[in-house]
Amino acid sequence: MEIKEIESHISKVPDYPKPGILFYDISTLISNKDAFSSSIKKLTDKARNYKFDQVASIDARGFLFGSALAYALGKGLVMIRKKSKLPGKKISYEYELEYGKDTLEINIEAKGKKFLLVDDLLATGGTANAALELIKKAGGNTSCFLSLIELTFLNGREKIQVPMESLIKY
Repeated sequence: MEIKEIESHISKVPDYPKPGILFYDISTLISNKDAFSSSIKKLTDKARNYKFDQVASIDARGFLFGSALAYALGKGLVMIRKKSKLPGKKISYEYELEYGKDTLEINIEAKGKKFLLVDDLLATGGTANAALELIKKAGGNTSCFLSLIELTFLNGREKIQVPMESLIKY
């Protein structure tokens, strides 16, 4: 399946979650076995251009693509979660959003490891940048940030200080 056909399986929902926002809904893509499988194959091809030890993915939709990529690439998966969602010892990173603050956490030993960081969508880049900073704070490095969708008009790529790949651009 070509990228244009994969993209046709993403629903566009106007005025969600609030008026003026166009929401790109991946649930229609992942419910279609051919579109989901093709998107994972194409993302896997992009990921193979980078050297990394593990896949890290961002809560929560990033887990869908991160886990499938980790499986396809024969790598382990590390979850980057929102505050208070991980048990045990963890490292936290607080960051600014347009509407306040948020915190991401990781609970693994990352010293000296290289990661492929995965999310479903790159918008303003705030959460992706926070995840990159969290990995760095935990002692790891990121070889590449990979997303299914990139909203280029929001310039999130400018906040990403590592190589970045996306499959579908709006």
